[in-house]
Amino acid sequence: MTRKEFLTPHEVATLLMVSPVTVRQWAQKGLLAAQTTAGGHRRFAIETVAAFARERGIDLPGITARLLIVDDNRQFNNFLADLFTTEVPGLPIHQAFDGFEAGRAVAQHNPSVILLDVMMPGVDGLEVCRSLKSDATTQEIRVIAMTGHHSPELERKMLAAGAEVLLKKPFSADEVLRECGFPSNVNKGRQRSAAEEKTNLQQDVAERG
Repeated sequence: MTRKEFLTPHEVATLLMVSPVTVRQWAQKGLLAAQTTAGGHRRFAIETVAAFARERGIDLPGITARLLIVDDNRQFNNFLADLFTTEVPGLPIHQAFDGFEAGRAVAQHNPSVILLDVMMPGVDGLEVCRSLKSDATTQEIRVIAMTGHHSPELERKMLAAGAEVLLKKPFSADEVLRECGFPSNVNKGRQRSAAEEKTNLQQDVAERG
């Protein structure tokens, strides 16, 4: 069954057991990020609603995000896992260190979002992405690609394969959190400048990407 990516205010209200008016007030105050359709109606990304619920200790069975990080650079892979563990408490996080392992992890954990490195030995990220998007059982998984060897041609290929975006290493913590569908201020106790984030990530990204 294909899962919806966006919810109406009424659907969010039903999930969180509040009134649609309350949901609209949260959106107006910036507490719950919303997108606006061409017709002026608010729509809420499922991952945003799930993050909002997690912050408040609300369990939403069936829409909780699951993240798979795929990168053969173990140091950077672990760094990203630690980042998401800190910033998105309760988020199920799984790791794979090559394309073959990624296939097994997808089948076992059914992730909703994959943070996928492109340049890997054996089965690379481009092939993994194409495989996911060609299979009806995995084509709805969001793919956020990343590389330390960015080029317009590589970006074109990844987007054509079905990735939503190709992040350029080094990227900031805010950027990767945002692209994966999580607000960058989930952990409000930590205030970081963009410069500090980028410096931290530069120290953890291997030169080979």
